[in-house]
Amino acid sequence: MTGHFGRRLFRPVHRLIDRRSVAGQMFALQVLIVVLLITAAALALVLQTQRDSTWNARGRSLAAAEAFAHAPGIVEALRSPDPTAVLQRQAEGARRASGVDFIAVMNTDGIRYTDSEPELIGKRAAGDIERAAAGESFTEVYEGSPNDAVRAVVPVTDADGSVVGLVSSGIEVENVAAAVNRQLPILFGAAAGALVLATAGSALVNRRLLRQTHGLGAAEMTRMYEHHDAVLHAVREGVLIVGADRRLLLVNDEARRLLDLPKGAEGRPLLELGLDEGITELLASGRAATDEVRLTGDRLLAVNVRPTTPYGRPGSVATLRDSTELRALAGRAEAAQGRLRLLYEAGVRIGTTLDVARTAEELAEMAVPRFADVATVELLDPVLRGEEPSGASTAMRRTALCGIREDSPLQPVGDSIRFVIPTTPMAAALAGGHAVLVTDLAAAAGWRAQDPEGAGQALDHGFHSLVTAPLQARGVILGMVNFWRSERPDPFTDDDVFVAEELAARAAVAIDNARRFTREHTMAVTLQRSLLPRTLPEQNALDVAHRYLPARAGVGGDWFDVIPLPGARVALVVGDVVGHGLHAAATMGRLRTAVHNFSTLDLPPDELLGHLDELVGRIDRDETARDSDGIVGATCLYAIYDPVSGHCAVARAGHPGPALVHPDGSVAFPEVPACLPLGLGGMPFESVELHLPEAGRLVLFTDGLVGDRDRDIDTGLDLLRGALARPGRSPEETCTDVLDAVLPPHPGDDIALLVARTRRLDAGQVADWDVPADPAAVSRVRAEATRQLAAWGLDDIAFTAELVLSELITNAIRYGAEPIHVRLLRDRSLICEVSDGSSTAPHLRYAATTDEGGRGLFLVAQLAERWGTRYTERGKVIWSEQPLTAGSQEAAVPVAVLDDLAW
Repeated sequence: MTGHFGRRLFRPVHRLIDRRSVAGQMFALQVLIVVLLITAAALALVLQTQRDSTWNARGRSLAAAEAFAHAPGIVEALRSPDPTAVLQRQAEGARRASGVDFIAVMNTDGIRYTDSEPELIGKRAAGDIERAAAGESFTEVYEGSPNDAVRAVVPVTDADGSVVGLVSSGIEVENVAAAVNRQLPILFGAAAGALVLATAGSALVNRRLLRQTHGLGAAEMTRMYEHHDAVLHAVREGVLIVGADRRLLLVNDEARRLLDLPKGAEGRPLLELGLDEGITELLASGRAATDEVRLTGDRLLAVNVRPTTPYGRPGSVATLRDSTELRALAGRAEAAQGRLRLLYEAGVRIGTTLDVARTAEELAEMAVPRFADVATVELLDPVLRGEEPSGASTAMRRTALCGIREDSPLQPVGDSIRFVIPTTPMAAALAGGHAVLVTDLAAAAGWRAQDPEGAGQALDHGFHSLVTAPLQARGVILGMVNFWRSERPDPFTDDDVFVAEELAARAAVAIDNARRFTREHTMAVTLQRSLLPRTLPEQNALDVAHRYLPARAGVGGDWFDVIPLPGARVALVVGDVVGHGLHAAATMGRLRTAVHNFSTLDLPPDELLGHLDELVGRIDRDETARDSDGIVGATCLYAIYDPVSGHCAVARAGHPGPALVHPDGSVAFPEVPACLPLGLGGMPFESVELHLPEAGRLVLFTDGLVGDRDRDIDTGLDLLRGALARPGRSPEETCTDVLDAVLPPHPGDDIALLVARTRRLDAGQVADWDVPADPAAVSRVRAEATRQLAAWGLDDIAFTAELVLSELITNAIRYGAEPIHVRLLRDRSLICEVSDGSSTAPHLRYAATTDEGGRGLFLVAQLAERWGTRYTERGKVIWSEQPLTAGSQEAAVPVAVLDDLAW
């Protein structure tokens, strides 16, 4: 029990001696002051005791000396012959009776007659003896031999007053100090008791202080009260503390302002403060309240009340907010937040496409109705075309118009807008390069003077405020945007000008990017279109329709072609250069030109692809040598259709195979050997011979049609099969069906589609003869050919055809080898073909005047529109084409030459 009590007592004492707390510092300071006071008091008491003891010794010494000096018989003893014998015993008796340490009798010269120490008798006493010899009694503290003492010296006088001797009495200083020392324990005990009492009292007082300060240090207390005052009086909320007795204990400056409290309100009852009844009742009730609105004067105050019981003395604390000011502040904050949200959404929604006009529309749609009631966007004509602005900015074209109502009186999209009066807000904005605010359009004289009739209609419609801002990017004016208000009554403000400029700046960047893309895309598309066939050549073998869709990401390298070949044949080509952009388009143009050149050699498909492969590899090496990206690859499908036989030779290099649609609507994908793409080299190409029925459809396409990132090629081929399985469709209709059914929603690659419906030459349009290797057979074949031409109604060209045919047959007999065969084809022109088993190539040359021969091919070249040689597996074919009607070529043949040819 005692230990528990000791621990309970020690804990507060231990906290009191903690010098970090204010209570500990106060306790230490109080104990120090008490110690100093008690020490000073004890010292004063010691000094006082010592002084009193000294004065007491002086008085006793003086009394003893005077008593002995005036004792009866003292004068007679001094005049006796032996004063010592008479006075020594009396002096010792008087000393013992008076309690002094010594009594000495001396003559006027200070020679001792008696003394408590006999050895001093006869010796002269030291000190101020002359004063006593002169008749003055005195006391003093003597320091000298034999001992330090407090003594008194009194003269002995006779009846007439003359000094006859001296009496000295005193107490030794040692004995005086001993008397003082005997009192010191009492003094120190009293001092210790006072110290204990004072320390205990300080502990009790500071224990209370410790509870009040919660053990905080001085710096913490200072900082806490400084922060308390700073927060209490700087916060924009009124704070009041009300005691349990309904008195106002504390109020800050904001509460004093909101409640209009007088000075000295603290400490007064709430009922005496003159507050409104509602808020007085709420503050005095002490009940908890949350954002209760009370009317005080012309203010609506939101009051919160909480009890203070858990945290201090009973009472309540109330906070006050002016809801009127908060509402205005919240309105401004909400408006600012709305503007920031508008600008953020503008950055996301403006410029989603690389289309200039669409970007302008997005700007107008973004502003209405959140910022303006009507928004118009005008752009310079060069910007709309993707060109660099010329610098003149007074004439623009309205590109976008968006309003809350449909019946806007403003000029529609597409109209030319001019600003000829420099005082109009639009002209001022363009000249200054910043937004211009017009709060009252009725007072805008320049705007009204620009178009009085249109301005009047706009004012009648309700237009009353305007912010116009230039669309400027890289320091170049692209156009301008106008924000109008007509429905909402409040005009635009200066804050709205900032929003308008931000919207214009962000839109201008997007429009400039779209303009640059438009320019580059236009250049690329123009290049690509110039490289693709503009019109398909006229021929009778196939009915052809085509579609070409460039990718949205930019131009690519897909191409197609229809190339007429000798013998009424037609070559169909579809190819794809991997990649996009100008490089792919330019490479496509080079490959298309190469295919045309190689086709003039009348090569089989596999040989032509072999030559094309070498070309692509060489281009790739050249591009790599220039540190360019080079050609990643190219694919191609080449097919040659012969309308006489109905055969089609097809070869492909890394390209999807064709689709064949039979007249009944059945669809097949013929097996064509799959070879490597162009440019890889190393492997030969293979071709396959297909038989195409008349009125069948051969469909050639690039992989962009059937392949897409969202589906595989097999799915695309199934869709293609379904789109083609419709009998009786024309090539144009087939193209439409395919694109409607197979085209991906967002093509990532170019798409080339070529649909060819086959025709066959009627047997009556073909005539052929086998020719023996005998020059005499020439006339027979000529005669039969003449009869055939007459049957075809080609009498007008029969003579020229005979000349050409006889020259070709003669050359075949003379220079070729058997078998020799002649074929005439009546198509868009008359085609003469002479084949033989030799692979020697004829050459056109100019014969000298002395030469007997060498003029045959020259004559053929002069009489025919075209002529040439193609090689077959078993020899060659020399062919020529002549128009079906007589022309200038026959008239140009010299008569002499014709005579020479008339065998």
